[in-house]
Amino acid sequence: MSLAIRTYTHDKAAPLKSGGETLFKALGHPLVAPLAAALIGRLAQAGSVAFYDPDGHLESFDALYPLASVRSAGFFVQRVEELGRSFRGATAQPIDTIASSGATTILLASFDGARHAAQIRHFLPQGAELIDFDAIKLPGELLSNAQRYLDPTNFATNFALLLEDGGTHTRIVGTNYWGGYGAAEPALWLRLYDGNGAELVTWTETLPGPNAGWALDSAEIRNRFKLGAFEGSLFIHAIRIKGHGVVKYGVDLYDSDGRDLSATHDANAWPADFYAGLPAPAAGERVRLWVQNSHPVPIPASGIGLARMGSDEIAWHDHEIAPFACEAIDVQTLLPELAWPDQIEIHAGRHFVRPRYVIDYGDAELGIRRKRIAHANVERTDLEPDPLLARLPQLGRGFLLPFPVLPHAEFTTEILPTPMARGQRDLPVALDVFAADGRKVAERFLGKLDRADSIAVAINDVLNGAAQALAPHGYGHAELRYDFRDGGGGDGWLHAIARYRRGKDGAAAETSFGSHLYNLAVVYRDEPQSYTGAPPGLTTRLFLRLGGTRADTLCHLIYPASKDWHPQSTTQLNLFDGQARQIATRDVKIACGGSHFFQARSTFTEDDLARAGEHGYVQVRDPTCRLFGFQGLINQASGFSLDHMFGF
Repeated sequence: MSLAIRTYTHDKAAPLKSGGETLFKALGHPLVAPLAAALIGRLAQAGSVAFYDPDGHLESFDALYPLASVRSAGFFVQRVEELGRSFRGATAQPIDTIASSGATTILLASFDGARHAAQIRHFLPQGAELIDFDAIKLPGELLSNAQRYLDPTNFATNFALLLEDGGTHTRIVGTNYWGGYGAAEPALWLRLYDGNGAELVTWTETLPGPNAGWALDSAEIRNRFKLGAFEGSLFIHAIRIKGHGVVKYGVDLYDSDGRDLSATHDANAWPADFYAGLPAPAAGERVRLWVQNSHPVPIPASGIGLARMGSDEIAWHDHEIAPFACEAIDVQTLLPELAWPDQIEIHAGRHFVRPRYVIDYGDAELGIRRKRIAHANVERTDLEPDPLLARLPQLGRGFLLPFPVLPHAEFTTEILPTPMARGQRDLPVALDVFAADGRKVAERFLGKLDRADSIAVAINDVLNGAAQALAPHGYGHAELRYDFRDGGGGDGWLHAIARYRRGKDGAAAETSFGSHLYNLAVVYRDEPQSYTGAPPGLTTRLFLRLGGTRADTLCHLIYPASKDWHPQSTTQLNLFDGQARQIATRDVKIACGGSHFFQARSTFTEDDLARAGEHGYVQVRDPTCRLFGFQGLINQASGFSLDHMFGF
């Protein structure tokens, strides 16, 4: 049973109106929980309470803060279309009949209470007290828009997983893009919880100037606040912001000796019913799914389940997870019969944000154990296959899912298509491989895969061992795309896991992501997507964090094109220091359908990188085309990481 809160709206008729809900964030904020408890206590002592729900907020409140202890005098609504609705056994009545309820108290379930109260006050029972959601509002200093409480900029919140056990550390990195939109004094309000959901520390982190870089390092946090080891959730609330109501960040997982490096990114702040793209363990691996309870209410026993993709048999996690607690669920304990490339569907019930998983792997006999981190993805419940996709020549090659083929002499590349919509019964796909200069050097039709199929494809097999096809650069990229030759359906929500392994030491990394339409002038639904404004998105602004003195930074930029576009990109790699002062720039030309792999230390001078400092970053900018990028850290000792990039 899913938690009865609205987290994300998908509008099929108007995709641009789709987006994350704000109400559940306003209700579930850590500072609201004690205020809500006090409100319920007050109502429980108030005699009979009539519930008035003009904005449709009451059920979400009740899901997080149950009103079972409150004696009901009736349930009232404003919209006549809602007559017949029920709440805690009471059937909805029109608000103009509330006088007959005899209620001593009215709970007006609205953050715009004054407006609604003015309309109905003359209908209220004589002497009744009116209470609205002003009682559970955040302090004004945490708000970005005081005029509209449920404005998305007031609740730019997210969760990060922080692992700090002495040997493993986590670093969260981002930029102050809100300052670039005109925010004068933005900051991060932060609360760190341990694994049991107990508050460890709360503080406010001042952000640097507009577009400047910031970082939160678990080792530094531990030292600053004199904490012990912890594995828990960091709640992030960006305050006093403008222009962008989403908290985006990159994540680096690293160990003290530099052997382990791994990366992922922000958690996608809207809890979903289902997630997919969780791999089963390969031989010698242990896969743990980190569940971060994202609400002030416990996840009940059997509230979370795992199933083999395509199966209706669900293995349920059999005990409760406390509010704001996190827990690592060993996949093998629930699904012991599964092994890579089997993939797992997560029945999440809207209890937590997009989860991370950590894979422990390595050679136990040699005493080499490593970790790598990645994330599952939201499995859509609103999508059905669109028969138009098989007959829209205006879309050219259509939806593309591009991923790097890293330098072939050093790395192996493997791809696993992953169903990512509940309505998807089959997956008709093909794989194209391109050299860096845009030449297609190999292709393979993978078939009309069944939902239950889990087929991992090694790029070396697609190339038939002919690595020279990628000459002279030795690297390239591949694109997963729809291929309807044998029928089947597509919904535009094509996803896959890309897994990489370095041959000399067995270090591995993986990342998962979805398809888009790239670089064509026509629009289908909300594609090609744009970071700023309406589609088509035909420009690039990507964030590339630097490794500082710990490691070099690698980047793989891909220029995918659903139809022919500009023959070459006009890409700039702009190096900034931690205060967003530009240090250097490099011009790059990428062939349409091609890619460009580079490392920071061979692209910028040692002096440039020293001036950029520990919080420096690179902005990848192109005004002529939409690029897709991957970033990571690499050192010669043994570690490397890889994850797809984000823009803002």
